[in-house]
Amino acid sequence: MPASKIIGVGMYLPEEVVTNDDLTKLMDTSDQWIQERTGIKERRFFKEGVDTVSSMGAKASLMAIERAGKKPEDIDFIVFATLSADYCFPGSGALMQQHIDFKRNIGALDIRAQCAGFIYALSVADQYIKTGMYKTILVVGSEVQTNVFELSNRGRDMSVIFGDGAGAVVLEASEETGKGILTTKLHTDGRSAEELYLEHPGSRRKQRFNPTMIETGELLPHMNGKHVFINAVKYFPEVIREALADQNLKEEDISLLVPHQANARITVAVGKELNLPDEKVVSNIHKYGNTTAASIPIALCEAWQDGRVKEGDLIALAAFGSGFMWGSALIRW
Repeated sequence: MPASKIIGVGMYLPEEVVTNDDLTKLMDTSDQWIQERTGIKERRFFKEGVDTVSSMGAKASLMAIERAGKKPEDIDFIVFATLSADYCFPGSGALMQQHIDFKRNIGALDIRAQCAGFIYALSVADQYIKTGMYKTILVVGSEVQTNVFELSNRGRDMSVIFGDGAGAVVLEASEETGKGILTTKLHTDGRSAEELYLEHPGSRRKQRFNPTMIETGELLPHMNGKHVFINAVKYFPEVIREALADQNLKEEDISLLVPHQANARITVAVGKELNLPDEKVVSNIHKYGNTTAASIPIALCEAWQDGRVKEGDLIALAAFGSGFMWGSALIRW
């Protein structure tokens, strides 16, 4: 059975940088307040008419494909993770084919697993490669989220956290023993679905949208921050240890942890729980905020660019988010 090896990484961030000080002009907040609660200093906002989820995904993908030494026509399949697709339908995986000249009619699958989206997408792609169905797969995480939040006092608690961006990796079948994706672990607990969710415009009501929803804030996302934090710091280390145990490995074997960039306090808590020194934990939330399904591939790409990912390293990826959905992946680079 072949293994799935990451042979190329890429990322794209919109040009507009929005600092905490910029947000103080739109709502009652401060740089200190935001940094103390989230660790975020700035984030990127997409530019309407220039950036879309699919176009940003395409830019990150082209970088990953080039670094892999491949061409678009070498890609056999696309797995695209996002909660903020360009349209309600079709999915952004299909729309990305408008931006890149892939070989004709390759399949594209959208994954909707929110902050855990990239881990789920990576796991799905890994199974396709292991079964021999595909040899080279593009895995993408891309989000435009800053237009769903209200930049006001009412929307403050969530709008200061999120940013836009995209990341991608190229997975290829490999016969190298002990290299590539060693294991992935996926979990969901739907009992907490409404603790972090966006209800409208959903399909539960006859009328998906009306002016009253704007007035009452029903079109804004909802998050029970305390409940999310408690569960995140519990399940992050738990699912990482589950993956390590599956491979008869220990916490000290981890060369680098690349967690979903949800909140700097969560990242610090997980690192301490796993007894990992700061240099073994990737954190870039201060620059980009929470980019949801894009956060892990962006962080992985930056770590690789900075020389923090080396041949033979054991890389741990982990995410937790809405659903609740969480997961991990162990990769021998």
